[in-house]
Amino acid sequence: MSQKRVVVSFGTRPEAIKMAPVYRALERVAGIDPLLLVTLDEGDPVRGYLPSGTVAGVIDDRPSCTELVERILPEAARHLREMRATYVLVQGDTLSTFAIAWAAFLERVPVGHVEAGLRSYDAREPFPEEVNRCLTAVVADLHFAPTRLARENLLQEGKSPESIFVTGQTGVDALLCAAGQGTLPDNLPPGPYVTITLHRRENWPRLAELAGVIRRAADQNPGVTFVYPVHLNPIVREAVWPVLSDVENVFLLEPLEYSSMIALMEASQLIVTDSGGLQEEGTTLGVPVMIVRNVTERPEGIEQGTLRLVGTDSDELLETMSIALSAGRESDGRTPLSMNPYGDGQASARIARAVAWRLGLGSRPADWEGPEMAETTEPRSRLHV
Repeated sequence: MSQKRVVVSFGTRPEAIKMAPVYRALERVAGIDPLLLVTLDEGDPVRGYLPSGTVAGVIDDRPSCTELVERILPEAARHLREMRATYVLVQGDTLSTFAIAWAAFLERVPVGHVEAGLRSYDAREPFPEEVNRCLTAVVADLHFAPTRLARENLLQEGKSPESIFVTGQTGVDALLCAAGQGTLPDNLPPGPYVTITLHRRENWPRLAELAGVIRRAADQNPGVTFVYPVHLNPIVREAVWPVLSDVENVFLLEPLEYSSMIALMEASQLIVTDSGGLQEEGTTLGVPVMIVRNVTERPEGIEQGTLRLVGTDSDELLETMSIALSAGRESDGRTPLSMNPYGDGQASARIARAVAWRLGLGSRPADWEGPEMAETTEPRSRLHV
C-alpha cells in the first residue's frame, strides 16, 4: 500500500499551535505520510520547532492582505505539486488558510478544514477572518467542526452531513499538552495578574484608546499586575507602547513561548483579549475572559459562563474590568473536560481518523458529543458574501 501524502499547512503562530497535535496524530496512522507546508516569516521563532524537511519560505515580510494572497497562492500551488499531495489540511480563518485551500482546490487536491463552521455572521468582524473562513468552507472536502453549534452552522449553509465531523477544538489538545511545562517570566512581581492581548485588525483604529483604558484600570488597581505580551506587528506596538510603557504595574513583554503564555493565563485573575484562541484557552483554564470585540464566533463559552462579550466602548470596558477585578476569580481550577464546550483533548485523533477514513484507510469515526448546553442559542441567518 502506497503512503498517502497528507499536507498539514499553517501560516501563523496560533495555527501552528493548533495544528501541531494534528500532525502528531497523523504520524501515528498507518498508511499516511504527513508533510508540512508553512508560510511563516523567516524570522518567526516557531520555525525552530518544525520537523526537518519542512517546506517553508512562502513569505518573508509583512505584506498587505492583497499582496499576501498574491504571493501565497502560486507558491502554495507549486509546493503542493512538488510534494505530490494526496490531501491538504488547513486551519481556521487566516489569509493563509484560504489561499492554501484555494491553491489546493485549483490543483485538484481535496482539502480538509480544521476548526470549520465558526461564524460571527458579520463580514466586517473579525476582518477579514469571517469571510476567509466562509470561503474556505466553499472549497473544503471535509469540515472538522469543533462544536455541535459549528456543525449546525455548516448544515444551514447546505454542507452535506456526511462531510462534517464534530471533533472538539485542537487548541484544547495543545493546551493540555503544554499545561504545567512553562514558567512565568522572571521579571514579574507576585500576582494577581491580568493577561492582556489586543491586536486584531478591526481594533487597530482604537488600539491607543483601548491602551488608555488599560492604563486607567492599572492606576485604579495598583495591587494588580497587568501583563501585556505585545504583538510583533508595528501598528500594534506604535499604538500601545507610548501609552503604557511608563505605567509601574503594566508589563509590556515580547510574545511569550506557548507554555509560558499558558502559565501566565492559568495564574491570572482575568484575561482581556480580542483573540479567538484565548477565548477557548481561558474557558479551558477556568479563567474569566473579557472579549474586546462586538461579535464572537465562539458563543459556547458565553453560554457556559466563562466568556463575556464587552464590545469596544472605553467607558463600558473600564467599568466591566473594575467589576471583574473586584469580584476576583471564582475558580482556581480548570474546567472539567466533561463540561468544556470546546473539547476533550481528543480532537486531533478524531481528525486523523476521519482523514484516514476519507482516504480509504479506516472506518468513519464517531462525532464528539460535547457537554449539554442550554437551549438558548437562537437560529442564525446565513451570511451572503
